[in-house]
Amino acid sequence: FNISIGITDAFMQAVEKNQDFPLINPRTRAVVKTVNAKQLFDQIIHSAWENGEPGVLFLGTINAANPTPLLGEIEGTNPCGEQPLLPFEACVLGSINLSRMVKPTHGKYEIDWNRLETVIQRAVHFLDNVIDINKYPLPQIERLTKGNRKIGLGAMGLADLLLKFGISYNSEEAIHFTDKLMCFLSQKANEASVKLAAKRGAFPNYQKSIYAQKNEPGYRNATRTTIAPTGTISIIADCSSGIEPLFAIAYKRHVLVEEGLPEINSYFLEIAKKRGFYSERLIEKVSKEGTIQNLNDIPEDVKKVFITARDVSPEQHVKIQATCQKYIDNGVSKTINFPKNATAGDVEKVFLLAYKSGCKGITVYRDKSRVSQVLSVECTCAKQFINNNFSEPPH
Repeated sequence: FNISIGITDAFMQAVEKNQDFPLINPRTRAVVKTVNAKQLFDQIIHSAWENGEPGVLFLGTINAANPTPLLGEIEGTNPCGEQPLLPFEACVLGSINLSRMVKPTHGKYEIDWNRLETVIQRAVHFLDNVIDINKYPLPQIERLTKGNRKIGLGAMGLADLLLKFGISYNSEEAIHFTDKLMCFLSQKANEASVKLAAKRGAFPNYQKSIYAQKNEPGYRNATRTTIAPTGTISIIADCSSGIEPLFAIAYKRHVLVEEGLPEINSYFLEIAKKRGFYSERLIEKVSKEGTIQNLNDIPEDVKKVFITARDVSPEQHVKIQATCQKYIDNGVSKTINFPKNATAGDVEKVFLLAYKSGCKGITVYRDKSRVSQVLSVECTCAKQFINNNFSEPPH
């Protein structure tokens, strides 16, 4: 997770106009100091460029989508930034492995929309049950959580799914593909929550919600969808994390084990063997580079599809995030990756693009801007990668 700074629309307007902005004590509401907004924004940008901290939350965008404004203003999120919450509120999250929502047809894949709809319905039902089964540390948390019954159903495995369809993450086609998926996820999650409300009743605070004011259906849950990072559960599910591109084709994961655990994309291994360009020497090259874009041994059509985070332009990262955010009730956890030689000006452009594109927050990371990283590209013996994954890639 990262630390984020809450930024208001008024602050962003002051940045654009290079105006002064008052710093207000949140407890007393008194103005403590007045600063130049652009200069403060530049400090935030420089720090994010320097080591990835802080991220930014666009509080105006977040509160514009607050389903229960009569209960209070949203002032923060969970640690990864995808779940805006009221004080003393909690939310249960779950993610669908998109790479499993396919069926083979004439040697190719297509989305199994019927299966995906069934999984969404069951997941909404499951997450709603979790709210009642959960144990809460404070009565205030239990009261508000059960009053709003927020759930956050999301997705993981998007990068793997794009691979199966032969779509480059760094393309307009990926944006259109993601748009269609997220629209479906949102629509079916909403329908499932309405059906659940017909059986169990709408969430208790429904009459204080924007839905009641607009005469919208009685949802069982004040929110239904969230895109979480899924850093851990995606490992369990053996799929790519959240809506992120592949970090690298081969890399090391540094968690508890100092020397790191080598991992390689099993689908890449499968394609390399099927297409006849697999060799241990190639795997060692891939482990050194992380990306395959500069390797002559690999066919161009494979390079086009096996895109990694460092191969994706920062602007494309933001476009994918904004595409998801159009349909997601809560927030979207996403890291905007930059190459090592990126400038603070590059980071600023992306922050402004995220704000103007309707993102609720943004987190960036410039390669090698920290001494240590959880995931890193390191030259490793091919056998280490193969032994740590599958002796034969899965089919």
